[in-house]
Amino acid sequence: MEKCWEMSAYGFLFLLTFLTSLRPSIQQPRPEYVGFVCSSSYSTYLENSTYSSNLTWLLTYLSSKENYLSSNGFLCLPRGEYPDIVFGLYLCRRDLSLEVCRDCVNFAVKDIRNQCTNGKEAIIYYDHCMLRYANRNILSDPVTTTGQFMRNQNTVPANQSDQFNKVLLSLINETVEEAAASPIKFAFNKANYTASQTIYVLGQCTPDLTSENCSSCLQQAIMNLSRDTIGARFSWPSCNIRYEPNLFYNETFNPSTPPPPRQPRRSPRQPGKGKKSIVIITAIVVPLALSAMLFIACYCFRAKRAKKTYETAAAHDDGDDITTAGSLQFDFKVIEAATDKFSESNKLGQGGFGEVYKGTFPNGLQVAVKRLSKTSGQGEKEFKNEVLVVAKLQHKNLVRLLGFCLEREEKILVYEFVPNKSLDYFLFDSTMKSQLDWTRRYKIIGGIARGILYLHQDSRLTIIHRDLKAGNILLDDDMNPKVADFGMARIFKMDQTEANTRRVVGTYGYMSPEYAMYGKFSMKSDVYSFGILVLEIISGKKNIGTYQMDSSEGNLVTYTWRVWNNESPMEVVDPSFQDSYQINEITRCIHIALLCVQEEAEDRPTMSTVVQMLTTSSIALAAPRPPGCFFQTKHEKFGPSMGSSALCSVDDASITHVTPR
Repeated sequence: MEKCWEMSAYGFLFLLTFLTSLRPSIQQPRPEYVGFVCSSSYSTYLENSTYSSNLTWLLTYLSSKENYLSSNGFLCLPRGEYPDIVFGLYLCRRDLSLEVCRDCVNFAVKDIRNQCTNGKEAIIYYDHCMLRYANRNILSDPVTTTGQFMRNQNTVPANQSDQFNKVLLSLINETVEEAAASPIKFAFNKANYTASQTIYVLGQCTPDLTSENCSSCLQQAIMNLSRDTIGARFSWPSCNIRYEPNLFYNETFNPSTPPPPRQPRRSPRQPGKGKKSIVIITAIVVPLALSAMLFIACYCFRAKRAKKTYETAAAHDDGDDITTAGSLQFDFKVIEAATDKFSESNKLGQGGFGEVYKGTFPNGLQVAVKRLSKTSGQGEKEFKNEVLVVAKLQHKNLVRLLGFCLEREEKILVYEFVPNKSLDYFLFDSTMKSQLDWTRRYKIIGGIARGILYLHQDSRLTIIHRDLKAGNILLDDDMNPKVADFGMARIFKMDQTEANTRRVVGTYGYMSPEYAMYGKFSMKSDVYSFGILVLEIISGKKNIGTYQMDSSEGNLVTYTWRVWNNESPMEVVDPSFQDSYQINEITRCIHIALLCVQEEAEDRPTMSTVVQMLTTSSIALAAPRPPGCFFQTKHEKFGPSMGSSALCSVDDASITHVTPR
């Protein structure tokens, strides 16, 4: 089969090259160049490598004549096997003819190799088409690569600005809705914003996107689309939006009835040349048809193998390229306008590294804008780290990153807006805590556990949060928890589970003993913090202050351990529950929390075990030992006496620089 593939492929390419050379040499006008992005500074290939050969073959095929007869302006396919697999695609503007599409892609194929020397990922934009290739399945990650922005230098007159923006916003939203609903994911519209002036809008997605994903992609493009000029465009790899004061698309094209595939035009037969033409056609068509049939059969076999190989290997792709998040970049002026120039009335709170503001984009989308402090100590590398971590994560119990801004001294993150603030806002307020009955709190515990499990085990990277606390748990409209603030997360390789650091970051009161004292962190550090969170959720009290029992003092962990040993765990329960809870359910949660805060990291369960223990009541729980951060008095005999001190932290201050003892 391998031999079959090679023979048919080379035969097909030879015939393809020969037939292409017979095309009349006509100088085609170069399409308008828009922009280019290359990953050569991050991931490269050798000139004579297998990847290089696969890329050459793929680009040659993408620019061939035959595929345009059925592609209707969009084609995506792989070549090779992991780790040398190459995915390539092109997308043409659907209102243009297939001949124009082909000419544009031919220019793109020549330009992309010249622009990107040995880069494993590249994308080039023209007015008529877009060409892209990568060493990963680019259809499975349609948005998260660098976008391209262009705008007209002429601004809208001040006396027309309000009307212009009103008409434009309505027109853009209408176009997005129509494009998302269209089978070919393409739409255009126009409207007058004065009696004599018209604005034209065009929106397009790659046809493989669902209506929901197309709409989401275009909405993100709109956020980056400046509307202070008379014309602008923004292009993601999977969609693009553009508006201009002049007609720039083919108005006669009907998006609701896409044209059928074009058939090759036949030249008129000259008198007396019939028999000769038949012989020539037979000599060309028969070998071509046989080669094509063999090519298709072998290609399908190889493509199927390549797909399986890629799906198996995808989890090993680190994807730590900042260009992965580059497509989410916002213009500072756009963010400034959305937050009303970071006004105090829009301020939501103070985060570990800066202030958080509520923002509203012109399309109505609400966001949370985290503006990092210039004196926070967080450098560009750390900022990019946070962007890269959060941009890769998709889970209902994690806050989603929508974009970022890195402009001069400004470092800004744009998150989805979660309306019900953070867990500590409700949990530690005597009035607000009544809104959190036990049923809701139990649901919150389970949601946090699933979110952390995703970070530790189910995401492509092993991620340790390192600052898990009530203030970093946000609540949505239905009071579902969303874990936030991954600025201090560490990205691990697949086989790495722990590390040591000379820079301890996090919040006292939630840190495990080994992390607070020795700078040693692992997934079990997050398990410890989760245990503290569970105790706080059950008690409605912070893990600080004084908890009196038999005239001894300590923190929440100490107090819980003592009432547990006295077989009176219900004394920990928040009085606001009254009798509205199940004793067995709360007792089990306290038991799980005590297992999570064990002093020795190896004694703590993994998050996958924690989720199983929370969801399956039949699983037997081990007896907890004295926890870390347990304040032992001289009258207690649970181990060697330490007076009234312990190796633990009881403050709630956030820190960023600490030299471990």
